[in-house]
Amino acid sequence: MATTTARRMQSLLRDATKLASRSVLSSGRCIATQSIHARSLSSSATSEAASAPSSFDKVGVIGLGLMGHGICQTAASSGLHSSIVAYEPEDAFLLKGKDRIQKSLDKLVAKEKLAAEKAASILDSILFTTDMDALGDTDLIVEAIMENLPMKQELYTRLGHEVCKPETVFASNTSSLAIADMNAASGRPDKFVGIHFFNPVQLMKLVEVIRTDETDPAVFDDVFDWVKGIGKVPVSCGDTPGFIVNRLLVPSLLQAMLMVDRKDATVADIDVSLQLGAGHPMGPLHLADYIGLDTCLFIVQGWVEKYPDEPAFVLPESLVAKVEAGDFGRKSGRGFYVWDGDKRGDPVE
Repeated sequence: MATTTARRMQSLLRDATKLASRSVLSSGRCIATQSIHARSLSSSATSEAASAPSSFDKVGVIGLGLMGHGICQTAASSGLHSSIVAYEPEDAFLLKGKDRIQKSLDKLVAKEKLAAEKAASILDSILFTTDMDALGDTDLIVEAIMENLPMKQELYTRLGHEVCKPETVFASNTSSLAIADMNAASGRPDKFVGIHFFNPVQLMKLVEVIRTDETDPAVFDDVFDWVKGIGKVPVSCGDTPGFIVNRLLVPSLLQAMLMVDRKDATVADIDVSLQLGAGHPMGPLHLADYIGLDTCLFIVQGWVEKYPDEPAFVLPESLVAKVEAGDFGRKSGRGFYVWDGDKRGDPVE
């Protein structure tokens, strides 16, 4: 029994690290991974999706970039809504987002995972618009614009005070910003949550649903159930830096970098130790390179600025120096390791 359990845990860890390795910053700014038990949870979430009721008949998605187009496609594919309103302020971004959804659906058709007629009906159910007023009568708005606090605050001020009906619920797909820094701008903090999807949205099951002290429990429950309804696995978290996944993942990467800075151990020895000693299929420095060192630095800088007294939030010298030198890891060909495309080479001495 113990051997079987150990083998299952190794398999789950391999799956989790593969998913983490595919992750990028949402809107260019979000580290993502998936909890190791999501495989067992995802089947139940999928079975609930078809029958789960939704309090949100009409849903709006703002921003059709890396994350937003996936959220839009996933919501439209669920069949829960009378319509989906997809908003971008400029035609070029709107058309690019629509094209992303079209290509994603076409891939499913090519793999015979979706009928061509169904793909067409999914796309037809989405209203693509540059008119913000089209969001006025939506029941839920999922915002997925870039991680820029003043920009988000300005958006929510307009949505909450000028555009949307009083009952509309707002959900921000942020990975690094505090929900409490955005909800006041909307004028309805009781109807405001965080909703952190993971990349690629179409494949990743986990969604962190973030509550603040001001969030109406009934509103939170409605959003939580909506996430289940679109076939995802929601987890609940308070408005804490990094929420669950990033709060646990990023500090562990930073500790590995600090060990390098102190010359406690080499890059190779740190990574192999976590692989062989803790069952991780990928070491922390290998993973940091794969995610992007610039991505890691962006998140940590935001945390350090907002929470300067938190000892877990530090800026390792090696991380800062590598990013300043343009060594971002896999994407630049050099970080803690030398890279040739997706193939990792030797550690950088």
